[in-house]
Amino acid sequence: VQLVESGGGLVQAGGSLRLSCAASRSIFTGNVMVWYRQAPGKQRELVARITSGGYTNYADSVKGRFTISRDNARNTVALQMNSLKPEDTAVYYCGAARLFSRPPDYWGQGTQVTVSA
Repeated sequence: VQLVESGGGLVQAGGSLRLSCAASRSIFTGNVMVWYRQAPGKQRELVARITSGGYTNYADSVKGRFTISRDNARNTVALQMNSLKPEDTAVYYCGAARLFSRPPDYWGQGTQVTVSA
């Protein structure tokens, strides 16, 4: 396994969680790091992505609430999630993509985030 997520859990609506993803250097370096999520019965969707230079992009549903960041020295990417809503409940996946506009080439195993009303 070359992408390992951590930080998921159960939180009340309005609360915060911080997800982290540790990647092997060969996967991390130069690639776009992304967070996706998949809710029960729904397709996996892009949440946020960040290039090696720090350019970020967010899904409309999380803009202003979630922040993606990366530490190029430690090969980690994080997702700070604030003002969580029940509809944010999903399995969150870390990924690495060679190209900005393409789906990830590498995936983590996922971490569950549950937001109670």
